[in-house]
Amino acid sequence: MASLPRTFSRVRRRGPVAAPGRLRRTLLAAAVTTAVALPIVGASRPAEVPAPVPAAVAPLRAAEPGRLRAELEARYAAERVALGEAGRTAEEYGARRRAVSLRGMAGEGRRFLEFDGRDGGRSVEVVGDLARAERIAVLVPGADTGLDSYGRFRAGAVALQRTLTKELGARAAVVAWLGYRTPATGSAASLTPGRADQAAPRLRAFVEELARLRPGARITLLGHSYGSVVCARAAAGLPAAAVVLYGSPGTGADRVADLRTGATVWAGRGADDWVGGIPHVRLPLLAGSELGFGTDPMDPAFGARRFAAGDGGHSDYLAPGSVSLRNLALIVDGQEPARA
Repeated sequence: MASLPRTFSRVRRRGPVAAPGRLRRTLLAAAVTTAVALPIVGASRPAEVPAPVPAAVAPLRAAEPGRLRAELEARYAAERVALGEAGRTAEEYGARRRAVSLRGMAGEGRRFLEFDGRDGGRSVEVVGDLARAERIAVLVPGADTGLDSYGRFRAGAVALQRTLTKELGARAAVVAWLGYRTPATGSAASLTPGRADQAAPRLRAFVEELARLRPGARITLLGHSYGSVVCARAAAGLPAAAVVLYGSPGTGADRVADLRTGATVWAGRGADDWVGGIPHVRLPLLAGSELGFGTDPMDPAFGARRFAAGDGGHSDYLAPGSVSLRNLALIVDGQEPARA
């Protein structure tokens, strides 16, 4: 998610506290107003940029590291071609920012397992040696993450992989999974689970493929902001050792048991993260949907293990040298982080 919408700004309480019924009506009015009025924020996103239909690629089959590396190198090369073609299409269309971003993504040494530039763009990039990784972190981003701003997302993946390998000595790979169209902060889509429900089957299938290709590796799913909703929706029965929800607005579940996962569930929030000030409500809408995500994962009643995330804000969890980055790396490595 990007900067805090005014609707969710922290407000100091002044005067008497509203009665429960009045407070509920106030929250409902604020939520409905946000859902109806703020889609205009989403409308300000860059216009759709055309991209070629991606060529079919052979599925990855080998689990033996040497053979898997050869298959991965072939896949990386194919996706590098696809990125180059999409970059040229964006340039011809006049989408300069997209073209610049795609040229960087297509650079030598970059490792993409998947890329599709259509419908806002989807990509899955590997940082590190996936063929021999014993620790695999899958990063799932929140709102406002896309191809035009991809560099910020990748920087977090690089910082986490470096912390794992340089500081903890782990044989680790980090996967930057931009496998869905993220909502815009403050848009109606960011306040309902629709995008997460669409993304969850893709994420589940991807993690299951990772477990098949690297059967001995420890896999950790890390969801930031709206990405934590995606992770929660995908968690049931997933072959992951841990699921980490950080900067989370809620998951739509009342407690960890509702996620139906055998993974250890962790939650963390920086002291200066505005998401801690949003109302944790879940209100029914038409067509069976809901507004809001309910119980705060940091609430002891939710039942997650809480790790220390330092004093950072909503976009600071993977900042180099931060408390949150080190603790996330410790979780990925199977070690005990500093507790909140």
